[in-house]
Amino acid sequence: MGIFGIFSREKKESLDKGLSKTKSSVFNKISRAIVGKSKVDDEVLDQLEEILIGSDVGVDTTLRIIERIEKRVSKEKYVGTEELNTILKDEIAALLEENDSTVVSNKFEGNGLPYVIMVVGVNGVGKTTTIGKLAYQLKTLGKTVYLGAADTFRAAAVDQLVIWSERVGVPIVKQGMGADPASVAFDTLKSAIANKADVVIIDTAGRLHNKVNLMNELSKIKNVMKKLIPDAPQEVLLVLDGSTGQNAFEQAKQFTKATEVNALALTKLDGTAKGGVVIGISDQFKIPVKYIGIGEKMEDLQMFNKQEFVNSLFS
Repeated sequence: MGIFGIFSREKKESLDKGLSKTKSSVFNKISRAIVGKSKVDDEVLDQLEEILIGSDVGVDTTLRIIERIEKRVSKEKYVGTEELNTILKDEIAALLEENDSTVVSNKFEGNGLPYVIMVVGVNGVGKTTTIGKLAYQLKTLGKTVYLGAADTFRAAAVDQLVIWSERVGVPIVKQGMGADPASVAFDTLKSAIANKADVVIIDTAGRLHNKVNLMNELSKIKNVMKKLIPDAPQEVLLVLDGSTGQNAFEQAKQFTKATEVNALALTKLDGTAKGGVVIGISDQFKIPVKYIGIGEKMEDLQMFNKQEFVNSLFS
């Protein structure tokens, strides 16, 4: 059970709907690959490899999956094409299970001080929307949430976060454009501690054009927060746009170099046939995918449930 409760029928329906483009793309291609074939052979596996890479599972992860299927096919001698989907499902599920890292706490409870989430990611990936939806869902669980508008690089970023804070009904701490982001983070934590808040979510600037500056800025924000809460931020959440496929891999690479990311959120999976990126990123970076965005509604930010994800993909 995650922070957002058990995996209900409504969540399953949302997940199925959100992954529908990926499902239809992958399975239509697999169906075409096995037309007229009774047995999984090298030709079928070559086509499957192309399909998985085309779904942005990533080359390295695809090769690992194909290798696992090849072992199984050689061991079981005769594997019919009608069994391919089941075998593929089993091997992807096993891969996700093996690569599971320790997920950061879902309980948001600790030593009487707020649980701090620092959110990173480039502009346009759905960072602000993810923060708003997360704040909404935590509030519905009875948690008191504070937002910190530490992306002071763009006035629009602060304005968007203010709109979300009003929509959700949670307080926000902000300063003017160009203000020191670390100062905003410090003020947010100070207010949250004074008001005995449960969770603080800090937005940060979404730019990668100068990695040295980004690294320094994120380090400074973290160091300033530690003065008030020694283990802050307990969670560094990297938001990636799932619809960008390989570009999401590149962003993950850059941000994991710039700061100690320990959780991932993949957004916009409902608008793309590239949902395989969840499998590849989970496998390649050994950082747990914690949230997936599968639609516009507040409830469409879901805790990532590996088993339900694979079940939905192959339903």
